[in-house]
Amino acid sequence: MNPTKVSRDKLTALTDLPNIGKAGAEDLRLSGINEPSDLIGKCPYTMYELLCVKTAKHHDPCVIDVFISITRFMDGDEPKTWWTYTEERKRNLKQSKEDGFGCT
Repeated sequence: MNPTKVSRDKLTALTDLPNIGKAGAEDLRLSGINEPSDLIGKCPYTMYELLCVKTAKHHDPCVIDVFISITRFMDGDEPKTWWTYTEERKRNLKQSKEDGFGCT
């Protein structure tokens, strides 16, 4: 799905979100997200940690980028490609090693 053509008011399924296909939707369901509105106010880093625990495996950190993209979108930002957030994620994870990270 083209992330620039998505509108929050037309979302009915997780796959309607920008950057989310069938596999991403399943990851979200495993994390307790069943509809797009469930993402409002969620922390993408916490979502990622929960997914890793639920699946008992370490997922590619790019999944965090996807989670950032969809949580920001549902919180009101314009839709953006997931890789827009890669550098932010890298900075945040580096900072978290130094003094702990948490979503506010």
